[in-house]
This record gives sequence, C-alpha cells and structure tokens, in this order.
Amino acid sequence: MIKIAIEDRIATLTLSQAPVNAIGAAWIADFNAALDQLSARNDWTVLRLRSDQKVFCAGADLKEMRDRFEAPDGPDRTYAYVAAIQRLYARIERLPQVAMAEIGGAALGGGLELALACDLRMAANEAKLGLPEVKLGLIPGAGGTQRLSRLVGRSVASRLILGAEVVDGREALALGLVHWAVPRTELAERAAETARRIADLPFAALAASKACIASSAEPGRGGYMDELEVTRQLQTNAETRKRVAAFLDGTRP
Repeated sequence: MIKIAIEDRIATLTLSQAPVNAIGAAWIADFNAALDQLSARNDWTVLRLRSDQKVFCAGADLKEMRDRFEAPDGPDRTYAYVAAIQRLYARIERLPQVAMAEIGGAALGGGLELALACDLRMAANEAKLGLPEVKLGLIPGAGGTQRLSRLVGRSVASRLILGAEVVDGREALALGLVHWAVPRTELAERAAETARRIADLPFAALAASKACIASSAEPGRGGYMDELEVTRQLQTNAETRKRVAAFLDGTRP
C-alpha cells in the first residue's frame, strides 16, 4: 500500500493502493508502520508524500464506510475510525522533519486532510482539491475544519467547506491552499527539486523553525474533539443517513 524510499536525506512515501488510495483500517495501519520505520532512522530531513495512482487520495474506503453506516454501533465505530485518522495526521504534523505533499490528482475529503497535515503542498494545475463531506450530511472531521481554517482563514474555509466546493490546483494556489501549482507533467521534477533544496538545509534549524511556527497557532484540542463528537452525532441524523446510503448505493441525492 505504501512504498518507502530514502535517498539524499529525502524519505519518499508513495501511496500505492489501487485505484484511489482509499483510507481504511489497513491503510491507516500501513501508514503508521511506515512512520514507525522512518522514526527509527536519522538519515532523512524531508518527507515527500506522493501517489503512483491517478489520484492523490480520494478519501474514505466506501466498503468500510458502508459497514460502519449499517452497523448498530455505527456512530461509535465511526468515531473510532475518524479518531484514528486524526491521530495519524497529527503524527505527520508533529514530525520534526519537513513534510511535503505532492498532489498530482484528486485530493478529496480525507485525502486533502492528509495534505493539510503536511507543512508544504505542491499541486498539479489539473488536480482537484476539496472537502465535500457536507454533501453527504457529514463534516471533514479528520482535522479539516481546523487545519483549513488556520491555513486559509475562516472566510475561505467557510467557502470551501460550507459550499462543498472542489477547486483545481491553480485556484487552490490563489486561495492559499497550496504553495505551488505547476503543470502535471512538471510536478514530479519540481517536487523533487524542492525537496532536495530543503533537505540540503540544516535539520536542527528546520526542526526548530517548525516548532516555532506551530507554537504561533496555539490551536489547542477543542476543535478536534468537537469534530469527533459532531461526526458521531451525525451518524444518527436522518438526512445524513439518507445521503450516505444514496452515495454508497450509487444513487446520489
């Protein structure tokens, strides 16, 4: 599911689960295992996160989503699932190394939330980015409401989340959602070049700078707990259940 390669102080994690790098229990476990491997090494300064599929990451595994949705204890299972994603993304965010997401295709829902957990984001002009969960009566609960608001401000976050808007790489750059937008044919080369440039910088200074940048935000934990509680509550909401059921059955409302 996740390939690891380390060269020139760059650790490249390649998402490789066909067809859309869906986020399920095994995917979360594999990602944590990959980070465990990297944490045991000190020969990397930059984490380059990319995909070898047509999309970067399209969000939740639909089969597992259906199982949770239909289970009597679905709300509690969904809470545990989203909490596991939150913990994984927080782990990426807390890395002393610099994390960069290379977004060559769609990054939707949990896929965009994964990119938001990285320090830097480079997208293809043609990529599609968004948090469309509200269409299903849900919220982007794996850190989406919190990180996006801190990144682009409440106004833009409200536009994207409340409007369930999906934008391309160029628009994402204009909104401050990504740091660079380039033609897809140039993305891999440009991302590698940027990763090499950062990897050549002193690790201690990079780690210290990251820590200081993080402390400026002082986000606390309240918003994340709110996401979890609301996510669990929405599992019993009639409109949400109707929309999710239609989505899973292929008859979207």
